[in-house]
Amino acid sequence: MITKDSEIRRIYFDWAASAPDIALFPIEPGLYGNPSSLHSEGRAAKLALEDARQRCAAVLNVPANTIYFTSGGTESNGIAIFSALMRRGQGRIVASAAEHSSVREAMDTLDKMGKPTGVIAVDSEGRVTPETLLKALDKYKDVRFASVMAVNNETGSVTDIASLMDIIRKQTPPVHFHCDIVQAVGKVPIDISGWGIDSASISAHKIGGPRGIGLLYLRHSAGQSKTEVFYKGGGQENGIRGGTENIQGAIALANCMEMYASTKTLHENYESAKARWNKLITALSAIERCTIIPQQRSLHLSVQSNNTDRFSPYILQVGFKGIPGEVLARALDDLGFAVSTGSACSSSSPERPVLAAMGIEENLRIEGIRISQGFTTTDEDIDLLLDAIAEVLKFL
Repeated sequence: MITKDSEIRRIYFDWAASAPDIALFPIEPGLYGNPSSLHSEGRAAKLALEDARQRCAAVLNVPANTIYFTSGGTESNGIAIFSALMRRGQGRIVASAAEHSSVREAMDTLDKMGKPTGVIAVDSEGRVTPETLLKALDKYKDVRFASVMAVNNETGSVTDIASLMDIIRKQTPPVHFHCDIVQAVGKVPIDISGWGIDSASISAHKIGGPRGIGLLYLRHSAGQSKTEVFYKGGGQENGIRGGTENIQGAIALANCMEMYASTKTLHENYESAKARWNKLITALSAIERCTIIPQQRSLHLSVQSNNTDRFSPYILQVGFKGIPGEVLARALDDLGFAVSTGSACSSSSPERPVLAAMGIEENLRIEGIRISQGFTTTDEDIDLLLDAIAEVLKFL
């Protein structure tokens, strides 16, 4: 039992679900006006909003007019995906088998609407490869929209987006490529402009910001018509996302982006996180009942090895033989540790579609838990977690 002053000390290992509010910033005074209003208070709010947009764009190295503030990753994904319904020659909408539930369930809705959809298979490590993308494009000759996440939110698998875009750019008619980068921003290197993707989603609360704010990137190229969205209302955000803008949230998101997603800070945090994760994976791999998911990940431990870049050093999926993940998560919670059994957005369902898509056998899927660290995680936290797991294994 880990105690502090006779009380359980809480140690947080569920950053992939939501980061602690580590980026607490003072409320900007005087920004209570509606940015759509013409009076002085409205103009002040509008200036603050556009400044936040410029700052986010600068960190991402994209034009400011490609940034649209939303309520978070789920809404950003939804806007992008359902905008495909408004395109001429709609064609088929495909997504990887390991996408976030906000994408998977959007695809289910499209199916119910009678719209043509399809699935891009993932490999045993949970990522889309050039081979699986080519197979999907060959199977579905009418693809016009594809959604593939950069970093898987359950396993941490990193997809090589640049290699996929080499294929997408050759497609005629063109295919809109959307990328969920919620678990990538501030965690692993990204290059939106270099990749040439058409849209991307970001959520503030994954990098220490407030809930209820995120952004959607929409690429604008010469000769490209403005994206027409499926949801209408209000005309805010240049018609892309209706509803009065969250000024304070936009400012906080810009602060978080500058604090955690700048090149220098990202690299420093990445190296520290990788060293801690290698320590954790090495120790867990020595436990007979423990299986790293996917098992290949335990082979990519050297800090000097480029193979470690195949996985985010912030997310780890593991299973312990004979212990359902929910039981282990509850036992660790009793000892003061927060872990999860998968995506928080799918926590009400026992199904593990991402692991199933990877070919993970059912019993291991049931046993799986997700451990995720963040910017304030320490080496001591890793040691204490390992001690807690050892204690749990004594009686489970």
